[in-house]
Amino acid sequence: MTKTGMHSVPAFDVVVVGGGHAGCEAALAAARMGCSTLLLTLNLGKIALMPCNPAVGGIGKGQLTREIDALGGEQGKNADSSFIQMKMLNTGKGPAVQALRAQTDKKIYEDNMKHALIAEPLLQVLEGVTTEIIVSRETIVGVKLKDGSFIPAKAVILACGTFLRGKIVIGDRFFPAGRMGEAPARELSLSLIKAGLKLSRFQSATPPRVDARSLHTDKMQIEPGDQNPATFSPSSKPNRQAQLPCYLTYTTEKTHEVVRSHLHLSPIKTGSISGAGPRYCPSIDRKVINFPDRNRHPVFVEPEGQRTKEVYLQGLTTSLPVWVQEKIVRATPGLEDARLMRPGYAVEYDYVIPSQLKLSLETKIIAGLFLAGQINGTSGYEEAAAQGLIAGINAVLSVRGEAPFTLKRSQAYIGVLIDDLVTKEVDEPYRIFTSRAEYRLLLRHDNAHARLASFGNSLGLVSDSAFFRISDEQRRLDNLISNLSKTKVQPGASVDRLLTGLGTATLPESCSAEQLLKRPEARLKDLLPVLDKPITEDDGILNRAEIEIKYSGYISRQLDDINRRSSMEETPIPANMSFEHLRGITNEAREKLARIRPSNLGQASRIAGVSPADISVLCLYLRSDR
Repeated sequence: MTKTGMHSVPAFDVVVVGGGHAGCEAALAAARMGCSTLLLTLNLGKIALMPCNPAVGGIGKGQLTREIDALGGEQGKNADSSFIQMKMLNTGKGPAVQALRAQTDKKIYEDNMKHALIAEPLLQVLEGVTTEIIVSRETIVGVKLKDGSFIPAKAVILACGTFLRGKIVIGDRFFPAGRMGEAPARELSLSLIKAGLKLSRFQSATPPRVDARSLHTDKMQIEPGDQNPATFSPSSKPNRQAQLPCYLTYTTEKTHEVVRSHLHLSPIKTGSISGAGPRYCPSIDRKVINFPDRNRHPVFVEPEGQRTKEVYLQGLTTSLPVWVQEKIVRATPGLEDARLMRPGYAVEYDYVIPSQLKLSLETKIIAGLFLAGQINGTSGYEEAAAQGLIAGINAVLSVRGEAPFTLKRSQAYIGVLIDDLVTKEVDEPYRIFTSRAEYRLLLRHDNAHARLASFGNSLGLVSDSAFFRISDEQRRLDNLISNLSKTKVQPGASVDRLLTGLGTATLPESCSAEQLLKRPEARLKDLLPVLDKPITEDDGILNRAEIEIKYSGYISRQLDDINRRSSMEETPIPANMSFEHLRGITNEAREKLARIRPSNLGQASRIAGVSPADISVLCLYLRSDR
């Protein structure tokens, strides 16, 4: 197929635009599922770049990375092989909010991802500027490049990051750029608008980097990694390498005074930035404005790699003039002599309002066009990679003419992420939190592979051997829990000493190990010596068994709640349903339903402005219509 003024190149099943975390996962998934795939990127040298903190995981985000791995994605394995510090967060809290976080070597991470891409025989990588999507009869047919090339494709995935009409701001200076030193994608935004998609503006920012040799770490609190680090992927071998320490310091009143005295130069005040920024990760300027009574804010001082002296200052994000940034940094304990290696800056960019997407991440108005990552109004490497993986999977299923693959909120954080984007209003760059998941006790870090590996295996992204190992682990877990319900603990002097040492009451009579484990103070590892049957399972199985037993009551209640809601959740709403003439619902509900076009009643019930009364009317209408 040839377009006027364009020369055609060989067709691909799937074309992915963007070589960031979303684009890499999308391209790998599409190729591994058997489709000829092309990854288009502006700069081959910047594939899988980590322009902000080179860290993977964290609260909510670590669960996403585990789920990506369970479905056959690459991010978790890459983090396991490139980390310079690994740490399990929130170990003093409940299992629902515990998550793994890796500080990675950014260059090793990039190199590993490039190697994964070129190792796929069905995947090609091409440097080029995409200027236009080509649509025929409301269906994508390919993309146009700046050099005039037309690349035919059966499906296209846009993973453009912050490049759509990107603008960088530092103080009173601003210039077109997608990231520092990289040109923006201007024409593509206009092409999307021309195709009928609605765009808006967001902004993000990054802190300055400083030279590690200029720090006074003796004035900071050391933050070491775990002695026996866990991994995101069960297929990764535990790495016992020496880890680099991170450090913690705090801003002071002196720091805040520097900020206050220069606020008139901040883009927040000058109006150089119009897009909304991330509320959960505010700049130091915004913190000083919003929290005038706080006398300090944490600053995490984190290395960016083994072979670089660049250090990331998490907590000092700012786009104030560079000379002001130097004053702010040097007014903070431990950073008095810090030398800036790169300034902080803000970037403003276009995103596509995500209510225009289906749960498969395909656009509603253009068949075969999928969006993933920051173009959907999100932030974070983990959110981007998760969307890229789902978009890649569904692009292949679209090419095959098969039903899309989606995950429910009760199945995965990925399901929560995409449902929130498509269904709820996004008024700031979206970030996943454990608090966003109503079933977070079911969606834990430890059971991600048990929940999702069967999907990855059926899609062809998880090998049979890997799936067998995960299934075998689940079988061993079930057997252990069953055995603990039958294993007796007898009262006696040794048991009494153990229980007293744990701070819990002694046994008046024998009980099962399962009953004893339900005590908050009891740990399975501690009980092993007093059980009447030996247990030889590894720590991972023991920890999972303990969680399942201790929280069995809460888990059962969440499962019951899911079952109660399932009939409503799965009641489909016809794609061509007209809401304009539906009587008995509010005007706001009518407008929101018509615009978002939910696929089922459960999704409709989560739309802001649609009340339970509106859902009742809609439910009655659907039943009578059937």
